[in-house]
Amino acid sequence: MSYLTEDMARTLKSAREARGLSQRELGRRAGVPQGHISRIESGAVDLRLSSLIALARALELEPTLVPRRAMAAVQAIVRGTDLADSEGSARPAYSLDDDDA
Repeated sequence: MSYLTEDMARTLKSAREARGLSQRELGRRAGVPQGHISRIESGAVDLRLSSLIALARALELEPTLVPRRAMAAVQAIVRGTDLADSEGSARPAYSLDDDDA
């Protein structure tokens, strides 16, 4: 699994756990089988866009593409929401390495 997919899977799992949802309940809400959620979270399958969108929306998240130069502003907005860690810094669903610029 690629770093990008791995990071998104980790973020989805974190959001699921933060909302106190089991994989089964998330699957019911998203229309995705629990076994598929388990395989996504464990890195056994590559995360498909359709699954990402269904899971994110069931977790009250909205996947979107953000221009790189706007990431600092987006991260500032996310701070203070339930996606922020205990130190208050944003935990984006993904990040790009400087080499990708």
